[in-house]
Amino acid sequence: MGIVSRVLVKLMGVVLVGVMLLAGACQSASEGYIEVRGKALGTFVQVKCCTDHSEADLVEMIRRVDAEAKSSMSIFDPESLLSRVNRNETDSLDSHLIYNIELAGRFHAMSNGCYDVTIKPLTDAWGFGRELALDKSPNLDSILRFVGYDKIAIEGNRLVKSDSRTEIDLNSIAKGYTVDLVAQELEAMGVENYMVNIGGEVRTKGVNGAGRAWSVGIETPYDGNVAQDSLEKIIELEDEAVATSGNYRRFYLAEDGSKIAHTIDPTTGRSVLSDLLSVTIVAPTCAEADAAATMFMAMGSGDETLALADECAREYGWSYYFIYADGEDYRIECSEEFE
Repeated sequence: MGIVSRVLVKLMGVVLVGVMLLAGACQSASEGYIEVRGKALGTFVQVKCCTDHSEADLVEMIRRVDAEAKSSMSIFDPESLLSRVNRNETDSLDSHLIYNIELAGRFHAMSNGCYDVTIKPLTDAWGFGRELALDKSPNLDSILRFVGYDKIAIEGNRLVKSDSRTEIDLNSIAKGYTVDLVAQELEAMGVENYMVNIGGEVRTKGVNGAGRAWSVGIETPYDGNVAQDSLEKIIELEDEAVATSGNYRRFYLAEDGSKIAHTIDPTTGRSVLSDLLSVTIVAPTCAEADAAATMFMAMGSGDETLALADECAREYGWSYYFIYADGEDYRIECSEEFE
């Protein structure tokens, strides 16, 4: 899922995060606008909106959505529904799992298998799952035999596996989807102007407290960037969502000095390492943006990745901003909206 900043910094009346969300000039002085911050899905959550509801109302709503999302989709909570499905203790799915598994199927098909939510055994083996890997050279051939979206199917509200060892990891969608859930709750409360940010996955509607579009900054993708001291580009959003994925945050160096990044190719079982450093996607929903950013990173830097990005821009209305390594500098490929 998106690589995002872990620190919030005020700069010129906007808030930085690591797609880097610059959340706009919505301060307490802006009439009717309030801001709440907290934690959700193991990361930070920030909501700014114009509302008559109290901060306590918003905090309670976020707490409720967070609890519901974790109890359904978390792979880190052993008692979540997804964890129990992965252990074959139940095959029953709730509406959250059905929606996201079916959405994942769309991305799997359009990427010719490069995006695959049955990748959990591989991410676990490389040390990016719930438990650290004990073996940094896993037996990939044996694991790949039970990895593949074609090994699962939804029948009614049941998940059918062709191999009981197949496990699902929704981390590339769940955070963006939870942003959408919070946005839906805000709209149900009558809120028309808001920004929701969970760990750098962002959805906006309307305008900020200064009456302008919400500002979002795209971070410069150098290894270990957590200080938000470099912005590649600033964009403005109204009624849109944005997510970024990259391999410049979650990685480690193997004993031989090679880089092991968290984006895994489900067809080879190995880290996806290419000159494509960062993908930012703007889409109508944050679940789409989150999954799409991961999908393009998994596809790598070939011509087919850009061709698919252009096709999706035409068909789905997405916008994309790709940052490539180019010697000691960067090269940008983007849709015309980013121009």
